[in-house]
Amino acid sequence: MERIYVIEDDENIRNLLKVSLESFGYEAECFETAEEGLKRIEEAPPSLVIFDWMLPGMDGVAAIRKIRRTEGLNKLPAILLTAKEREMDKVTGLDCGADDYIVKPFGILELGARIRGLLRRSGRQESEERLEVGKLRIEKSLREVYFDGQMVRLTLKEFELLRYLAQNRSRVVTREELLDHVWGYEYAGETRTLDMHIRTLRQKLGEEGASYVMTIRGVGYRLSCPGEK
Repeated sequence: MERIYVIEDDENIRNLLKVSLESFGYEAECFETAEEGLKRIEEAPPSLVIFDWMLPGMDGVAAIRKIRRTEGLNKLPAILLTAKEREMDKVTGLDCGADDYIVKPFGILELGARIRGLLRRSGRQESEERLEVGKLRIEKSLREVYFDGQMVRLTLKEFELLRYLAQNRSRVVTREELLDHVWGYEYAGETRTLDMHIRTLRQKLGEEGASYVMTIRGVGYRLSCPGEK
């Protein structure tokens, strides 16, 4: 499921966006300030972020500029949401690095269409049906996994764990992020559940497939085809 972060200080708009995004099939997390949102983005980058322009402390324009200067986050799709509708305001918003600019009040259906279009252009749209890493193939809508052409039967949590690692294969995924994303809550330092699922996942993938699930000591895990950099 694609995860979208909303940084908006107006509680009513924040709640409206969360409900709307979830109705569109996205996972939504909301924050009141840019500082809170940026901290979460660094911990667990989303698929897309929506910033209000006028925020207490750092504003949305400054926050997007910071993202564009941050290695590993500079291609994160970002939408600027604002009541500013003058042409020069739009120019400023887009020049700061925002991929799209939506003026309040906005239509929920239009917002959904803008998000889908941006995800499609960025190549991160959830409707992409297949993930492939070396000999590993994941059919997302069918919830099927194949290694070297042979089906691997996984439980729901094992599948979600593998899928999330595959979708983020360009980076190391922390243990805390995996617990938060796959189980939906944090285990307050208790990681035995994650360890158990990693172990059974490796067993089911077989000796060669197990080598794809790399342990990065002290940090987390990364899915990578042996030989890849």
